[in-house]
Amino acid sequence: MGCRTIARASERSASPNPVRSFRLAKWLLAVGMFLPFFSAQATQDPEALYNRTCAACHAGQLPQAPRKGDRAAWEPRLAQGMEVLMTHVFQGFKAMPPRGLCMDCSAEDYRLVILWMSGSPDT
Repeated sequence: MGCRTIARASERSASPNPVRSFRLAKWLLAVGMFLPFFSAQATQDPEALYNRTCAACHAGQLPQAPRKGDRAAWEPRLAQGMEVLMTHVFQGFKAMPPRGLCMDCSAEDYRLVILWMSGSPDT
């Protein structure tokens, strides 16, 4: 009787429980969606971030992208407010692709690189 009980237990564990699998999938999805908001991520150096991703357009190659340090070009953009600039970064705006193609950048990274590129005294 002992061997039979072991055999049945292994048969039960081999067949997936759809209810348990669904609960686990929902839990993993929820954790996966909210983990980036609560995980500790070190802020990247604005200059290194600029050199890695932003310079491709903001060093003068793309005429409509404001150049680093061009306060006259950045002034009307900064006047719109940081919230508008951040929306443009996250969603993309005109020729700028969403997130500026920096998929590992946090909101704070973007804020700091915007201030650094604009030459804003808030940096």
